[in-house]
Amino acid sequence: MLKIRSYRGAREIGADVIVRITSDCPLIDPDVSDHAIREFLEKGPDYASNTLERTYPRGLDTEVIQFSALECAWREADKPYQRVHVTPYLYQNLGRCRLLSIKFRTDYSAGRWTLDTAEDLEFLQAVFLRFGGSSNFGWLEVVNLLEQEPTLSNINQHIRQKALHEG
Repeated sequence: MLKIRSYRGAREIGADVIVRITSDCPLIDPDVSDHAIREFLEKGPDYASNTLERTYPRGLDTEVIQFSALECAWREADKPYQRVHVTPYLYQNLGRCRLLSIKFRTDYSAGRWTLDTAEDLEFLQAVFLRFGGSSNFGWLEVVNLLEQEPTLSNINQHIRQKALHEG
């Protein structure tokens, strides 16, 4: 079943637009999400994301969705992984929705800043340690840190992201 809480929650509160970030992204930067929201509002797609064509590190994922598009996915998605992961139906059925890919000018897509494995946790702990345990830093500061200490990226760069259909 499509993450019922996503669709039903949005329906219950009468949301026109949903911004989706996930809890496994502790380095999510509000500036990245704000940029995606501004682009969405300016260009008016059904679905906008910085994951359609990755230029941001994995872990800064932001999706902005018209409620009507979420409702369409809820009604029409028929593959189990499309129902579990909320939005794949939208970008896998080209022509069904107007899509907007949010890209950064430099490609940092090789970065893995998400929390799925013990190695990811080790990487994230190392990053937070470098900033004195504070969360008062932005994603570009992390980019600068990794340029100064490239071995930090080695901690989890070997981790293969599971495909959507793998759960």
